[in-house]
Order: sequence, then C-alpha cells, then structure tokens
Amino acid sequence: MENPILNQIGTVFIPVSSIEKARDWYCGLLGLKADGEIQFGHIYVIPMDGTGIVLDSKIFSKENIVNPPLFHFNTHNIEEAYQYMKEKNVNLLSEIQHDHYFNFEDPDGNHLMVCKC
Repeated sequence: MENPILNQIGTVFIPVSSIEKARDWYCGLLGLKADGEIQFGHIYVIPMDGTGIVLDSKIFSKENIVNPPLFHFNTHNIEEAYQYMKEKNVNLLSEIQHDHYFNFEDPDGNHLMVCKC
C-alpha cells in the first residue's frame, strides 16, 4: 500500500479561554477582519495563506497552554515585525534573537514566534 499520509501540516489548534476575544486578538494581530463564523460555539478558523490556525475554546485549560512555540509566523522584516508587536502592546518574551526571530505570547499565555523567512 502506498503511504496515504501527506507530508503537509493542515492546521494548528490553539487552546484559548474566550473564542471571541481570541478571534479579535489574532485577527487584529494579522490585519484580518474578524467577521468569520464561530463554529459550534467554540471554534474559529483563521483565514491563512498556507497552514491553518484553529482557535478552540473547548480544549482550553491551564495545562493545555502551548509552551514553547509549536510554530512561527513568517516575516520578511524582523525589525519591523518586532516594532509592530511593541506598538500593539503584545507581551514580548524575548528581544530579536540572532537577527532572525523573537518570541511573544497571546493573551492566554500561549507562546508564539515570529521568524524571518
């Protein structure tokens, strides 16, 4: 039998405490309109180019907070991305490291990263 599993990541689930607040925060961070439907009362699919992100308030608990980052957001300009996050008052967990990446957290404490591509 040929391998039916693709070497692709379809989506990443992020546990969040409030689906509405998380939707608004992530969409604001990514410059997207927060006008998509919240599904089943606890899931919001963020429209992404490439691998998807699903916010899910049903799986949230303190134990499920993601730490360390499981993925990173891409940027072409790490300095501009860092300044943008500072201006949005995002909780930055590191300075720019090796001129290449920095870590931050969402309002629920999930650790995320921005990395120069």
